[in-house]
Amino acid sequence: MTTSKIIRIGFLIFPGFPMSCLTSMIEPLRAANEITGREAFAWTLISEGGTKVTASANVAFDPDIALDAADDVDQLFLLSAPSSTFENAHTADGKLRKLARHGVVMGAVSGGVFPLARAGLLGQHKASVHWCYAAAFEAEFPKLTGTDEVISRDTRTITVSGAAAAFDLSLHMIADVLGNDVATEVACWFQHPLMRGHGVIQRVPTAGSSSTDDMLPPIVRQAVEMFASHIEDPINVADVADAVGVSVRQVERMFKKTTGKSPLHYYRAMRMKAARQLVLYSKDTMTEIALAVGYASATPMIQNYEEVFGVHPSDDRAKINMFRVRENVIVPSA
Repeated sequence: MTTSKIIRIGFLIFPGFPMSCLTSMIEPLRAANEITGREAFAWTLISEGGTKVTASANVAFDPDIALDAADDVDQLFLLSAPSSTFENAHTADGKLRKLARHGVVMGAVSGGVFPLARAGLLGQHKASVHWCYAAAFEAEFPKLTGTDEVISRDTRTITVSGAAAAFDLSLHMIADVLGNDVATEVACWFQHPLMRGHGVIQRVPTAGSSSTDDMLPPIVRQAVEMFASHIEDPINVADVADAVGVSVRQVERMFKKTTGKSPLHYYRAMRMKAARQLVLYSKDTMTEIALAVGYASATPMIQNYEEVFGVHPSDDRAKINMFRVRENVIVPSA
C-alpha cells in the first residue's frame, strides 16, 4: 500500500563492516525515490561516536551523527563484523534498548546480528544468520534461535543474512511502501532477477565442488542435513545410510560422484568449517572448539584442521588478527 510518510532508516556502522551490505540496502531505496519522484525513504549513517569508520574494503565513511543523537529514525540496522563491539557497551546498548522501547524497528545485516544479540534485543525473535557465522552464533548465543533463512522479519525485528539478502529486503520495503510495480522496476534497474523473502533458505557451497547444497541429489542432501545437525555429537555413515534408506555403498558412491569426496571426508570438512568459524570469530580455547565440533580433545581436531586448511588454528587466528581494525573487530567479513 502506498503511503506518503517518509521512512527514516538509520545504518549503524562498526569498524570493519561489510560495505556491500550498506550499498545493497541504500541503492534500491535511492532508485525507488528517483522512480517515484519523491522522498519515500531517507537514511542516516551512524557510528557509535560519530567519528569516521573504515569498512572491510578499507573505504572510509563519515557518519552523519553519533548513536546518542539517533532519535529520528523508524528503523535502525546494525552492520558489523561478527566480533564487533562498542567502545562503551553499557551506554550504547542502553541507547539501542531505549530506541526499541520507543518503537524503532531494530535490524541487522550479516555480522550485525552479533552486536544486536549482545545488546539483548533479539529475545524470542528468530534471527537470520549467515551460514559462515552459524557455528559462532550458536556458540555465543545458545539460547537464541538462529535460522538459515535469507530474511527473518517481524513487526519489531528484521535480520538478513548478507548483502544480496539486504537488496531483497529493500525491495520488500519498497513494495510495502510504494507497491509491487515500483519494486519490480527497481529490480529491473539493477538486473536483479528474483526478490527472495521469508522462508527462502541460504544457498551454501558444497565442499569440494562447484555446486550448492540445494543442487545436491535428494539422498546426498538428506545425508548432508543429518551431518549438519550432528556437528557436536558425530554420527557415523552407516547410521546416516539407514536413516536415508540406502546402503552405505550407495551413499559413498553418490557423495563421490556429486562432491568429489567420500561422505566421511565431506563430514570432516563440515566439522572443520564449523571449527574455523569458532577460531576466527570467537575467543574459545582450542579445547573448547574441539569439543564443540565433536572431538574429545584438541590434538586430533588441530591435526585435521591443519590437513584441511594448511595452517595451525592458532596461526590462523593470529593471521586474521593482523587485519583487525581494532580489538575484536575482524575484517574482512561476509
